[in-house]
Amino acid sequence: MRYHFIAIGGSAMHNLALALHQKGDTVSGSDDVIFEPSRSRLANAGLLPEHEGWFPENITTDINAVILGMHAQIDNPELKKAQELEIPIYSYPEFLYQQSKNKTRVVIGGSHGKTTITSMILHVMEYYNRDVDYMVGAQLEGFDTMVKITDDNDFMILEGDEYLSSPIDRRPKFHLYKPNIALLSGIAWDHINVFPTFDDYTKQFEIFVDTIVNGGIIVYNEEDPEVKRIVEDSENTIKRNAYTTPSYRVEHGTTLLETVEGDVPIEIFGAHNMNNLAGAKWICQHMGVDEADFYDAIASFKGASKRLEQIAKNKNSIIFKDFAHAPSKVKATTIAVKQQYHNRKLIACLELHTYSSLNKDFIEEYEGALAAADLAVVFYSPKAVAIKRLDNLSETEIKDAFKREDLRVFTQPETFHSFLKEQDFINTSLLLMSSGNYGGIDQMQFEKLIA
Repeated sequence: MRYHFIAIGGSAMHNLALALHQKGDTVSGSDDVIFEPSRSRLANAGLLPEHEGWFPENITTDINAVILGMHAQIDNPELKKAQELEIPIYSYPEFLYQQSKNKTRVVIGGSHGKTTITSMILHVMEYYNRDVDYMVGAQLEGFDTMVKITDDNDFMILEGDEYLSSPIDRRPKFHLYKPNIALLSGIAWDHINVFPTFDDYTKQFEIFVDTIVNGGIIVYNEEDPEVKRIVEDSENTIKRNAYTTPSYRVEHGTTLLETVEGDVPIEIFGAHNMNNLAGAKWICQHMGVDEADFYDAIASFKGASKRLEQIAKNKNSIIFKDFAHAPSKVKATTIAVKQQYHNRKLIACLELHTYSSLNKDFIEEYEGALAAADLAVVFYSPKAVAIKRLDNLSETEIKDAFKREDLRVFTQPETFHSFLKEQDFINTSLLLMSSGNYGGIDQMQFEKLIA
């Protein structure tokens, strides 16, 4: 088959392109800008477009399908040409569904925990050499790409994002997968630019549960009241398996999971990760891995990239980075680090980077999100605010939203970095939470803080 990607440089898109290339399909693509690591990975596979930009002549009748990324605009000249030639056009999730129609689709949904739970499941499958197709939202240790598609595997594990599918398909991605087995981890209002109210947002999860095939299975976190309501109120004819956070304790900086098989030391930590683990266990059991075998495998799981990822450590200090940006995840991650290293000072830094986090109508959702930190810091770039065409936030508005008068607020990368360099990191944990990069600060600069 021959496929052309419009906006091939995206994180998900370039991984799908690589997966199809590895499968033996012919792949081409275009984009107006391609950043690292997409650029190098595409170049190494011989898939990097020769020129940046959109070229209608790229679209020819011998293309079997066009895969359209969210970065492309609705008036994209290559898209228009494909429409004129009546070439099949798929959004990213729509194409994944087409590739998995004859497989058992396992879809992991929720406002938070999706990537971690999907990664846990894949880790267990890899541990037992069980080959599955997958799509996950982060690079995983031991996996070449974030997407794998074959003709032969029985299962396809999909991270179910609730954001929009493509410029011409405004449905949330996870509405398109029609799972046989699904998981719902939690619901916390996000994507205010698309779902302006909490009710708008929760409605998407109601639809998701109703897309599960008849006789399918939903595994759900019954500790989340919205999840519990949505799953238990659904009239879909599906089986329901509830899970809760398992018992665990922390001893000398190690988390011990309490099981019927005895205490299991694990690499990850925090109540939210223990909750994620419980959901992953249910899914793995539905995929044929029993409970004892799950514990054997999960003990060596170190986490997904940028999900409470340790980036530096010495004898009395540690630095983590985390993708957390939604209020509930920021709060859970901050509490997790403080509980794991309760005898250490916690410096928790959050970059407001997403449309929702920089929006005056949403920022009050962050009340108490950094309460567990001994020193709380917020960074945001006025340039990011301007790009998103939002009203600028004042330091007072941010402090009022977080309900911390001692909150430190920075808008310049240099000033923020200088502030951190002034801190005493003896007996300290530093937590860096962001879906961005703090205005362009290289990770090595953070690692040097405790070198």
